[in-house]
Amino acid sequence: MQVPLLDLKPQYRALKSEILTALEQVCDSQAFILGPAVKQLEAEVAAYSGCTHGIGMSSGTDALLAALMALDIGAGDGVITTPYTFFATAGTIARVGARPVFVDIDPATYNLSIPALETFLKNDCKREGAKLVHKPSGVTLKAIMPVHLYGQMVDMTPLMALAQEFGLRVIEDAAQAIGSADGQGRRACSIGDIGCLSFFPTKNLGAFGDAGMCVANDAALAAKLAMIRVHGMEPKYYHQLVGGNFRIDELQAAVLVIKLKHLDAWSRARQENACFYFGAFDKAGLKSKITLPAALPGARHIYNQFIIRSPKRDALRAHLSAKGVGSEIYYPVPLHRQQCFAYLGYVEGAFPDSERAAAETAALPIFPELSREQLQYVVDVIAEFHA
Repeated sequence: MQVPLLDLKPQYRALKSEILTALEQVCDSQAFILGPAVKQLEAEVAAYSGCTHGIGMSSGTDALLAALMALDIGAGDGVITTPYTFFATAGTIARVGARPVFVDIDPATYNLSIPALETFLKNDCKREGAKLVHKPSGVTLKAIMPVHLYGQMVDMTPLMALAQEFGLRVIEDAAQAIGSADGQGRRACSIGDIGCLSFFPTKNLGAFGDAGMCVANDAALAAKLAMIRVHGMEPKYYHQLVGGNFRIDELQAAVLVIKLKHLDAWSRARQENACFYFGAFDKAGLKSKITLPAALPGARHIYNQFIIRSPKRDALRAHLSAKGVGSEIYYPVPLHRQQCFAYLGYVEGAFPDSERAAAETAALPIFPELSREQLQYVVDVIAEFHA
């Protein structure tokens, strides 16, 4: 049996006629830039995320970049984030001239550790008047960028309390977490100053290429983000600040408007697949062999990825591949160990939980269209490996 890590074709086949009609309408209108589909998508995604404003962006990376620019973060500033995430999180911080400042993860959820964050703020930072200074580097800390990794939210209540106590803005990186919620029912992106979404094709809500969005509840911030995505222009040809070309395409928006209607059903299917895995791994006696994802009580985990942990990860992945089962490592090298961030001065062992996660975790197939037979086959192959 073949079980790919992800197969987007079944989803497309189910929506093909509706999508092609929508694309044809955009082509007939020749309104390719910030047209009606963009406005509709912005309103619907903002509402879905519990926010009042949506600003479509050309990618999730550009959404993060625009958010940093909107908060006037640049040279001499620092942004606290996790070293265990996709490169864009820290890469955008560096691109605006700021310094990524890392804090380790919680080993169960793989999200930013709140106890580690509190310890870092109290021990590694000092107040100089209104400024919060990172003692080792001397940068002024301006913001926290928590990442809602794999489809589960960071514990935002204590994080926001710390942000308020220490005078830090909050940018939520929810590239993998649209529609996830905490135990209070609050959606990802609705709690911090700005939330950033990615619609890369592999995401739970995926476009036909690159696309993203910023969402916010502050009207002034939303207006600034809207200017930033068109070179800081408002009105036309009058530039109040230096922005970029970060517009979402009308064609991508037209696709996403259609797909958004199905997102909750797809998320439920992912949750059902995760539940099947939990039961099947338990029945196979594998819970002592591998570590399964940990979901926070009462939270809505949308399982952008289903992450297992094994001390024999690489050998297990080789066995899965030989048996026709797809898997992936997210992420094999923590950001503090990437060559481009060597200048930050972090040494091996600086963030042990992130380094262990990089060495031991792997993603299994979880996409909505998987059959029960395919899911059971994945479990059987892993049981065979451990036998």
